[in-house]
Amino acid sequence: MKVMVVIPTYNERDNIERLTDDIIALDVDAGILIVDDNSPDGTGDIADEIAKRHKEVHVLHREGKQGLGSAYRAGFKYALGTKAEYIVQMDADFSHNPASIIDFLAMAKEADVVVGSRYLNGVSVVNWPIRRLMLSYFANMYTRVITGLKITDCTGGFKCFNRKVLEAIDLDSIRSDGYSFQIEMNHRATELGFAIAEIPIIFIDRHAGSSKMSKKIVREAVLMVWRLRIGAICRNIFRKKY
Repeated sequence: MKVMVVIPTYNERDNIERLTDDIIALDVDAGILIVDDNSPDGTGDIADEIAKRHKEVHVLHREGKQGLGSAYRAGFKYALGTKAEYIVQMDADFSHNPASIIDFLAMAKEADVVVGSRYLNGVSVVNWPIRRLMLSYFANMYTRVITGLKITDCTGGFKCFNRKVLEAIDLDSIRSDGYSFQIEMNHRATELGFAIAEIPIIFIDRHAGSSKMSKKIVREAVLMVWRLRIGAICRNIFRKKY
């Protein structure tokens, strides 16, 4: 198994079976890890049934809704326990096109982290209200200015990591969730000297279910970029002093 696709789920019963079928159909030697936070709609039970039919599918059940970042940390640790060379993260709601996984793996031969960007070639977002689009676009500009990240989509959640990146990052020290989790992972990888590349994707708003966006997630991201910036400055001062 060359690739492990990590998919956090919470109330995704309308999407998860079709998504796993589409990934399996790519024929890229991929395993699929569904990290379910005890979804009230029975997503976890459906995932178990899928796993019985497909040896490629694994299911990690958690006791309750603990946050997206927490789900990815658990999923990454599980993936590192396999022989997967590449770990892909993606949403379960078809906002990320599973066919793009092939493009991620092609670029992963040249970069350590591959980010699917909604803003690399203009704006490639479908079905978002203008207010949310502007929030996301300017949030990424804000993040780049404060943190110094050199990518156009700092908050995107469709990514591919070489396993050596996740092995190098202390996953237990990553405490953020939502958009700030994506920012922090990008920043950590950059600080450790790993190469990050972007590929263009088309982001299509949810096919089914409900959005998990909240004001808390936005606030956390706003504060996170300053914590990363101040932490980087302090580390640079320490290195120069000692």
